[in-house]
Amino acid sequence: MTEKTSARIAVLADTSLQRHVLQQALTGNGYQVVLNSDPARLDEAALGACEADLWLVDLALSEDSPLVDNLLEHASAPVLFGEGHAPERHSEHYPRWERRLFGKLKKLVGDPAVAVGPSLQTLLADAQRPARLELPRALANTPLVSGEPARQVWLLAASLGGPAAVKDFLDALPGGLPVGFLYAQHIDATFESALPQAVGRHSQWHVNLVRPGEPVRCGEVVVVPIAQELAFDEDGRVQLADRPWPEPYSPSIDQAMLNLGQQFGADCGVIAFSGMGSDGSAAAAYLKRQGGLIWTQSADSCACSSMPDSLREGGYSSFSGNPRELAAKLVEHLAASLNQDSP
Repeated sequence: MTEKTSARIAVLADTSLQRHVLQQALTGNGYQVVLNSDPARLDEAALGACEADLWLVDLALSEDSPLVDNLLEHASAPVLFGEGHAPERHSEHYPRWERRLFGKLKKLVGDPAVAVGPSLQTLLADAQRPARLELPRALANTPLVSGEPARQVWLLAASLGGPAAVKDFLDALPGGLPVGFLYAQHIDATFESALPQAVGRHSQWHVNLVRPGEPVRCGEVVVVPIAQELAFDEDGRVQLADRPWPEPYSPSIDQAMLNLGQQFGADCGVIAFSGMGSDGSAAAAYLKRQGGLIWTQSADSCACSSMPDSLREGGYSSFSGNPRELAAKLVEHLAASLNQDSP
């Protein structure tokens, strides 16, 4: 499945608000909406002419609809009855509603995030070496910390369009910074092993697959595994749980944020890059309460801005920029932190 051939969803809902929320949610998660209508305004001919991979039916005002009865009797595609009245997009209940709905859709018609894997070939073929930001004097004059356990750890979170954005960020970021990264990318597990070379080949950062029992180190980007939840022991060493990530996302950015905030508190941050859906929004308030920072990629520089948009709209993001601007902001932040720690 690619972006152009993602599943076609036909929506039947009898309130304009429900149709609007479903339209935004479906397109924001990478699905094509080929019909979005009140069943009372459709006839059987229009119903039969619609080519859909799944029908999503959400009736709030009436449980009885001759058209829906006809659909159930004759549709060749699956018919899914929705999760009931959709919460406000900025409601604390929205992420839970979205996870339930898209957990079902992914099982029935597939996950649009599978389009991420093939895009790595473009990055692997790219010979360009972009200009790197200069290391500020305050940081350049400090003892080299590369390879030491990172006291400050940031999560790079991404979905559709993420690998290119994360590569641009790492390409711009100078080495020698007192920080380590986790990189959580929604992607098919068969492409997981290709991520380190694809995003790290031109940077000064070592991008590695996870090594259980070791800490995240300065100068390192640890790829968060797809199959198992990543957490930390009391000493900050990476541990893999004997369980998968909570559905429907693998890895779950929400859960990764919770685990990161619990371990590192104010010494952590999250940068949400290009991506679908709202993964991360449910855990954002917790991470902020722990003292962590949340930044987002600007909408105009994203291939898909739904994920960073949801954090901005929730009021969680304190800075937005393109990948290079995000790299510059991090350098500035680390230099300021160093000055604060100096006697």
